[in-house]
Amino acid sequence: MTVDELTEEMIYGKKNAESGRLGHAGSMERKSTVPRRKRIPTTVSDQWTLKRKDDWEDELRWKPWKSLALQEAFSMEKTILLHYLFTKLVFVTLTVCTISAFRIHILIGVLERLFWVFGGHYTLSTASHGPPGPGFWGQWDRRFLPMALPSLLLVVAALAGGVRPPGARNLTLAVVLPEHNLSYAWAWPRVGPAVALAVEALGRALPVDLRFVSSELDGACSEYLAPLRAVDLKLYHDPDLLLGPGCVYPAASVARFASHWRLPLLTAGAVASGFSAKSEHYRTLVRTGPSAPKLGEFVVTLHGHFNWTARAALLYLDARTDDRPHYFTIEGVFEALQGINLSVQHQVYAREPGGPEQATHFIRANGRIVYICGPLEMLHEILLQAQRENLTNGDYVFFYLDVFGESLRAGPTRSMGRPWQDNRTREQAQALREAFQTVLVITYREPPNPEYQEFQNRLLIRAREDFGVELAPSLMNLIAGCFYDGILLYAEVLNETIQEGGTREDGLRIVEKMQGRRYRGVTGLVVMDKNNDRETDFVLWAMGDLVSGDFQPAAHYSGAEKQIWWTGRPIPWVKGAPPLDNPPCAFDLDDPSCDKTPLSTLAIVALGTGITFIMFGVSSFLIFRKLMLEKELASMLWRIRWEELQFGNSERCHKGAGSRLTLSLRGSSYGSLMTAHGKYQIFANTGHFKGNVVAIKHVNKKRIELTRQVLFELKHMRDVQFNHLTRFIGACIDPPNICIVTEYCPRGSLQDILENDSINLDWMFRYSLINDLVKGMAFLHNSIIASHGSLKSSNCVVDSRFVLKITDYGLASFRSTAEPDDSHALYAKKLWTAPELLSGNPLPTTGMQKADVYSFGIILQEIALRSGPFYLEGLDLSPKEIVQKVRNGQRPYFRPSIDRTQLNEELVLLMERCWAQDPAERPDFGQIKGFIRRFNKEGGTSILDNLLLRMEQYANNLEKLVEERTQAYLEEKCKAEALLYQILPHSVAEQLKRGETVQAEAFDSVTIYFSDIVGFTALSAESTPMQVVTLLNDLYTCFDAIIDNFDVYKVETIGDAYMVVSGLPGRNGQRHAPEIARMALALLDAVSSFRIRHRPHDQLRLRIGVHTGPVCAGVVGLKMPRYCLFGDTVNTASRMESNGQALKIHVSSTTKDALDELGCFQLELRGDVEMKGKGKMRTYWLLGERKGPAGLL
Repeated sequence: MTVDELTEEMIYGKKNAESGRLGHAGSMERKSTVPRRKRIPTTVSDQWTLKRKDDWEDELRWKPWKSLALQEAFSMEKTILLHYLFTKLVFVTLTVCTISAFRIHILIGVLERLFWVFGGHYTLSTASHGPPGPGFWGQWDRRFLPMALPSLLLVVAALAGGVRPPGARNLTLAVVLPEHNLSYAWAWPRVGPAVALAVEALGRALPVDLRFVSSELDGACSEYLAPLRAVDLKLYHDPDLLLGPGCVYPAASVARFASHWRLPLLTAGAVASGFSAKSEHYRTLVRTGPSAPKLGEFVVTLHGHFNWTARAALLYLDARTDDRPHYFTIEGVFEALQGINLSVQHQVYAREPGGPEQATHFIRANGRIVYICGPLEMLHEILLQAQRENLTNGDYVFFYLDVFGESLRAGPTRSMGRPWQDNRTREQAQALREAFQTVLVITYREPPNPEYQEFQNRLLIRAREDFGVELAPSLMNLIAGCFYDGILLYAEVLNETIQEGGTREDGLRIVEKMQGRRYRGVTGLVVMDKNNDRETDFVLWAMGDLVSGDFQPAAHYSGAEKQIWWTGRPIPWVKGAPPLDNPPCAFDLDDPSCDKTPLSTLAIVALGTGITFIMFGVSSFLIFRKLMLEKELASMLWRIRWEELQFGNSERCHKGAGSRLTLSLRGSSYGSLMTAHGKYQIFANTGHFKGNVVAIKHVNKKRIELTRQVLFELKHMRDVQFNHLTRFIGACIDPPNICIVTEYCPRGSLQDILENDSINLDWMFRYSLINDLVKGMAFLHNSIIASHGSLKSSNCVVDSRFVLKITDYGLASFRSTAEPDDSHALYAKKLWTAPELLSGNPLPTTGMQKADVYSFGIILQEIALRSGPFYLEGLDLSPKEIVQKVRNGQRPYFRPSIDRTQLNEELVLLMERCWAQDPAERPDFGQIKGFIRRFNKEGGTSILDNLLLRMEQYANNLEKLVEERTQAYLEEKCKAEALLYQILPHSVAEQLKRGETVQAEAFDSVTIYFSDIVGFTALSAESTPMQVVTLLNDLYTCFDAIIDNFDVYKVETIGDAYMVVSGLPGRNGQRHAPEIARMALALLDAVSSFRIRHRPHDQLRLRIGVHTGPVCAGVVGLKMPRYCLFGDTVNTASRMESNGQALKIHVSSTTKDALDELGCFQLELRGDVEMKGKGKMRTYWLLGERKGPAGLL
């Protein structure tokens, strides 16, 4: 018997010490059938234990949330160390006494006899080669053996301790867990099968020796027995890895020893927040299971989502026996909420008469957001009392912390998912059901991956066959899975450590390499944080079906992403919205605004009058709005008559257009989307409406009944306008030509672009298309239309500016299927359709939105692989076969193939989440937008930067083309630059091409020219629009040809106004005034000979104004940027024009002074003219230029 066993027998009694004695290598399979009985505390240690637990109330009063695990572990550590020192002291003392009391040869004889008994054949005396004879013993054993025996036993223990079996090179795994009590999720019958499966998974690559000892005493976790067992395991077997304990107090003591030994300690229990201080006390502790701090992080995220920032109340049951699971669970919530500066109050629930009343009194005084942790019966009692006191009217919300989801499982008195059921009276049962509408249950999330389901099935079989225990499928099996993943994680890290030159004794190094690990285990994605605690997923349950009372998942929380995914099932808030956590006057009664003094009669009358006026105003507004709505519906602004649509032959409408997207400029995603000659596709059915090209979709219906529903659909289509939705222009309902008219996008559909192998799309452009699609769907889902219902790549079109837009949305009354039910085309269109829609069951609006998310996932696969919709590697199935497999919904679910080696891992995860079988697990487009932002690193650049980047790629890739494409490239480049130079000044365009930011520039002196046509309004009224356009085109073509001969820059033309400037953007010294003067004279001369086509006998009268002064110029805007001038000089020049006379050039005094420096221009004083906003100004008429030497510059 070892020293520890002697001490153990002194503390616990002989029977209990023997029952927990260390087993052999096969002890993992033994099962004890002897029931353990309660024992009466008789020793000093037991009395001290009871006294200490009675003092817990005082400790909670003064330090309510300091983790007792640290205090208990420190106390336990002192006890073990004192025991160890006491043993060594006794050993030394007795040895010295024995040696001093007996002769040396007697001691040698005793030792010889001892070694002979223990199997040795070597004696300390050279004269003796066998065991001492009976005479020798007869001389001293009667007198001195009782005195020497304790010393001899200690010598044996010292010689035996710490000896590792020779030649043992296998990995030694030591387990310290409860042996019989199945109420623990980490009990050995629950965890043992998982450990065995993990050992089998390691196989011959890493042979394992398994050692199991029980940390259970009287059916409960023992904080005293566990460290003793751990010390024995260390001395006898020197393990490489410790598993367990799962209980908090035993884990605290064992973890301190493991940290001292630098031995990795892996557990899926030990949930207390105190273990987070690993660097201080628990350096080698690794938690691969859930923990209380992670629950706190989830609660903090919930508070942020619901904007609860003030206070919360915590109720929990603390029996002060065993391991206090409710205390340590809610401790994580308390510390997390205190960490965000909430006012958090807590109270222990009293399981005695008056306990529910005390609980509701505490709730009223401390918070509207209540967290309850305890048995389900405790929750029932509190809710019944809350129902009686009207606390379930929607002003309060109760979060029930049931991490293993036992309340949602079926039981003797309740059905699955109905925690409100109990064997109570009918009135109490009805009250509970109503009260549970305000309850939200928080549980761990069961891993959804099929590997976990298979693992759980094997776990239940091994538990039944090897341990004789019948386990049920439940969340408690998650702990076993966490142990399984933890062992494999340790094996992986150990392998890496050995490959790097380390050994299995490098415990601290192994533990450090586990930090921040991400890997896929049987429990799904395992993410270890920097503190070696696993990130935990949770589920928020709510009464999703008020009719049946069934609780359903309302949200999933991802610990790795720190984000909540809402399932789409609304939480049934009693008042339609979450309660306020700190409503006015609920807790702060000292606030003067909470004074409830009755109002005076005058105040009441004034208040009533004000309310009456407000109600009258609101009623009038609603009536007016109703009338306007009816007027709009009756006006049918959307209606287009068939005669208004103009159709021409394909050659006239699309002159020069190719038969498909044929331009194959490889390597360029910017230019490759153009058709052969930059024109339109001929596949779309197009026409002209009011001079614009429009897309026309014919509806296969004989007539449309204009019901009120149809009128509202058409109105909503006109109201919904967004950059990434094709604009609805109108509809024609003239039989048989029923059609929908929308904006035409000349670049074709997304499906056409993806299936055209000659177009090389880089990922920047793909992400741009994906981003446009997500923005459009997000807007559509938040609009009155709410969903698409038929999203596919052929319904996504690209306009002339390479912006993706969504089409074919809304107008359900107009939609029809032209193909027969069994046609190939019909099934080909259903490749994007969600399984729930294929089943034919009607869905609510939220369900249709989730179906759109599924379709988006299929489009993502199309964009990523460019292999067509629903690509299946190695399978050649018809669309009908694919649709039938998706509709059947058999596991594993039938989905497209994905090449994970070629794609971004986050993009693959997004696809899989989008086409999940359960619609509740699919993200909405708001969440998808966040995903896209995260892995689209270039998505934050401006449109101008993207344009320049694409042009740079366009230029770089064209150099690699074959010889016959070189000339075409140069021509297109010249056209693009010429167009750019026509839009912006040459210097500004060059800056933009170089990627430089165009800064605004100030010019000290420039001359600005303004002109317009006198009588243009009357002339326009007497002419057709086409005649007016022809007139202006002819006039400005003439003007543009003339100004090319002068050092001037044309700024803009607006209607009949013409604006020119000299002196910018290129500075020309003092030449700007004479340049503008000569140009004005030339334009005036040209007008005298200009003839109007449709009125050849009329003389066009031009009115010109010129002014000189300082201006500031720069590029304004990102979309369609313009080079604009700013300053008072621009306004003055405009005033000079508006106050001038027909066929005369009106100049200011500053311009006159600039012209006088040359002395070659003829000017005539007009006099002082009243200018709007300027007062009186002296102005002049420019009559001409004198020829001769003085007129030369």
